[in-house]
Amino acid sequence: MTDSLFDFTGKVILVTGGSRGLGYQMVKAFAERGADVIIASRKLDACESVAQEVRALGRRALAVACHVGRWAEVEHLVEVAYAEFGRIDVLVNNAGMSPAVPSHEVTEALFDKVLGLNFKGPFRLSALVAQRMALGEGGSIINISSTGGIRPSPQIVPYAGAKAALNAMSVGLAQEYGPKVRVNTISAGPFLTDIAKAWSEDMRQSCANAVGRPGQPEEIITTALYLASPYSTYTSCALIKVDGGMS
Repeated sequence: MTDSLFDFTGKVILVTGGSRGLGYQMVKAFAERGADVIIASRKLDACESVAQEVRALGRRALAVACHVGRWAEVEHLVEVAYAEFGRIDVLVNNAGMSPAVPSHEVTEALFDKVLGLNFKGPFRLSALVAQRMALGEGGSIINISSTGGIRPSPQIVPYAGAKAALNAMSVGLAQEYGPKVRVNTISAGPFLTDIAKAWSEDMRQSCANAVGRPGQPEEIITTALYLASPYSTYTSCALIKVDGGMS
């Protein structure tokens, strides 16, 4: 499948958290439109399963086990990606976690884990890839944030803080590594991914947003395609809300 505006033939795209949820949907969308894809998450077998789907489309795929919150593993991911493909044209920082815990019960270990996966790791990965992009042919970095980074709610304060930092990071890195590197943010609302299995039936059916419901995972695709596309080369430092119209 190719689109006149979204043809990624010959491009190499790295998606963290790419084995399920929103990341999986983006991996499929990029591969269907010609991209070779690097799928990274903590479980190698899950990454390899998705990589096989990509290869079945006639694309190259690399599965890499990586805990994004650990810089040594992030650095390994970058090295093996460039060793295999020689380039990364698009980086999607999608891996994250959002445990709901009363603030007075948050342990130091949990706090560090949440910030590590949602901010510290994406910062290191983005910095390493952005530097190489800037020295090469440029590229696009897409950070998957959350409405929590804009309007925090109870029991997700460390997560909200990490996503707010991710939003700020996008602007700072875009200024630092532009004009060849564009950095943008997708602020995602509630989506019916694996995490929604723990929600009540009412939460899965309705939402306090303008469209009145949570999003389907595939509804993230077009925004990601746009920000990755060469037709969005005048878009950088942007934060695009894909949340059904949260007020």
